[in-house]
Amino acid sequence: MLGSHEFLWGTDLFNHGYYWEAHEAWEGLWQMALGDEKLFFKGLILLSASGVKVREGKRGPALRHATRAAEMFLLIPPQVQLELAGVIGRTPSSVAMASIAAIKTAPMSVAHSVIPDAVFPYVLGDAERNDA
Repeated sequence: MLGSHEFLWGTDLFNHGYYWEAHEAWEGLWQMALGDEKLFFKGLILLSASGVKVREGKRGPALRHATRAAEMFLLIPPQVQLELAGVIGRTPSSVAMASIAAIKTAPMSVAHSVIPDAVFPYVLGDAERNDA
């Protein structure tokens, strides 16, 4: 599932700030996944929801979603976290922590741009552009 078209499409959408669409792309994968992969996809979906909430100017709900994502990711064993880092460029736990930090400092003005700006300071799937 991690190399599937749906996963890669969702990753691309997320990286470009299309958080609702990324959530939709990953939803089916989450429903089919088991074990650690299910936790991983649920965490990604929660991070997507937090990006949506930042765009809506709702810091509290954005932090709650990102914190829940961190909780999901922390349930993933360290060895699996390292394997996932090879896919998304850093460990899921570090993605969640970077997301929480970004939300705490993000401007909370509601944006109505046709082309959204990314909320988070990392790119999923690109270790060279992250502080992995």
